[in-house]
Amino acid sequence: MAINRTDPPLAADELTSLLAFLDYHRDTLRLKADGLDAEQLNRTLAPSTLTLGGLLKHLSLVESNWLGVILLGRAEAEPWASVDWDADVDWDFHSAVDDTPESLRTLFDETVAESGRIIEEVVASDGPAALDRLSVVSSRKEGRQFSLRWILLHLIEEYARHNGHADLLRESIDGQTGE
Repeated sequence: MAINRTDPPLAADELTSLLAFLDYHRDTLRLKADGLDAEQLNRTLAPSTLTLGGLLKHLSLVESNWLGVILLGRAEAEPWASVDWDADVDWDFHSAVDDTPESLRTLFDETVAESGRIIEEVVASDGPAALDRLSVVSSRKEGRQFSLRWILLHLIEEYARHNGHADLLRESIDGQTGE
């Protein structure tokens, strides 16, 4: 699959800007994992145990959880629903070693597509007030609901942070650097 990462627009409405930055960071992660085989996707950079495959799986969980579970109140989807999180709180990172590169990429792409459908559903329902939509699930810490705006900004932050990790991992694998 050719990855065509598009720079976010310099001037756009808030929703368009947020979604463009989120797509930019999703595509950045795709680029960092592009063309790598299973051994490469599972390679670590000491002293960390983080892998590019683990990042693909983790960010799939993050999107599924924030948009499906927290925003809409849906039941947790598979493969997440049957995980014993008490046994391994970082199962998403650790279990990626057992997945093929194709299954990791498919999980990521399908999760991103579902996230897009969820956002479209909220925008269609709420119109201009979509970013103010409050989550069904409240914060455990404060007991307050999250706005879609907050969730999108959090997803951008999550990707940006992990894309920094992905930069280092990819460079250690084959020397590839860049955005």
